[in-house]
Order: sequence, then structure tokens, then C-alpha cells
Amino acid sequence: MPVNDTVHPPIRSYVLRQGRFSRAQQRAYEALLPRFGVKYAPGFLDLPAIFGRAAPLIVEIGFGMGETTAAIAAANPERDYLAIEVHSPGVGSLLKQMEEQGLTNIRVVQHDAAEVLRDMVPPESVDGIHIFFPDPWPKKRHHKRRLLQPAFATLAAECLRPGGYLHVATDWQDYAEQALEVLGAVPALGNTAERFAPRPASRPLTKFERRGRNLGHGVWDLLFEKAGNE
Repeated sequence: MPVNDTVHPPIRSYVLRQGRFSRAQQRAYEALLPRFGVKYAPGFLDLPAIFGRAAPLIVEIGFGMGETTAAIAAANPERDYLAIEVHSPGVGSLLKQMEEQGLTNIRVVQHDAAEVLRDMVPPESVDGIHIFFPDPWPKKRHHKRRLLQPAFATLAAECLRPGGYLHVATDWQDYAEQALEVLGAVPALGNTAERFAPRPASRPLTKFERRGRNLGHGVWDLLFEKAGNE
């Protein structure tokens, strides 16, 4: 019998914060979201129609204020990026950077990432998934809210093409250990490192990360690949 979400709402990995737009973010949000936004709706996306071409697809989950997503998309114009974020100021920030840098290979979905992957992304259509610095929910009683749980990891693996990758980065060691265990338990995924991977050059250092490194804080990267077809 299906669960009635009105009685048992799903556990969210985020809290919707009101936040504040800058004027530039507000203008970008209002002017550019109709062009570069993809509304959540159940039904698999026609990716070539959305991007206007057929190209390798990377899914960016929880892009924050969008600096890393914009930098990666600018460095890889041959790839398309489906960027998922729930917070409006972050969406406005990324759209502003897209306009400033002339980026046309990003589309934005402002919705829950698990529902987007489940309802909108076709199976085996994604070449890579980036989850950089997800909310760590540091208190033990809140660990159930962390994004990287078994059901989500399995869903992500289903979206990846054979040979596709899942790249996670976090500055919370206990979350890194949990993610290592969760991803390691997905049969379709294999760790590319013995445990944690060196930071790939393709993942830009953020201002936040640089500041943390200067203070001696660690960052853990996990890089898993989906098994190829035999």
C-alpha cells in the first residue's frame, strides 16, 4: 500500500530559508529563470530539447550560490549541466553569473533533488553527478536528514550511464565516513580510490574551502563510478 505523504511527509535534506536577494540576484531570477529554468513536473525530460543539443550531461545537486557550478560549466562548454537548488537567492546568484559569463549550457531546477532524479531524469542518461558540500546536519539526531542515504544513492546510480561517476565532497569527516559506507553498499557503484580520492583538478576550490584549509580544516572527496556494460 503506497505511503500517503500528507500523513507521513518525506524527510527533507534541507530547510527552506527565506534568505535575501540582492537587487542583481532578484533581477536575474525574474528575468532569466523563464529562459534557463526547468519547472518540476513528473515525467522524464527531453534533454536534447531542453538544452538545444545532445551533449554529455552533468547533474549538480545543491549548488549553493553557484560559483562552483558556473566555473565548471565555463571550463567545460562541451557538457551540459542540470543544476538543482531549492533556495531562491542561490538560483538568482547562479543565473546572474550565467549572464555575466555568457553561459548557455546550464539549466536550473528549483526543487527537491531526490524528486527531480526520481521523476524527471531518465535512467542511465547522466554522465556525472556532483554533490559538493551538502548540508552536514551535524547533530546526531538530524543525521536522518542527510542527503546521502541508501535510497538516494541507489537512485543516483540508476540515473548514471555505465561508466558515469558520482563525485561527493564534504568538510565533515563523519559525513564523509557515512557517505563512504552508503555509496560502497550500492552494487552498481565502485570506488575509484581505496577510500577517499584526491581532489580532482576539475573541482574548483571555493573561497569557503580555501579559508577552511588555511585554518587546518580537512575536505574529503569521494569519487565512485558506475560499472560499465559487460
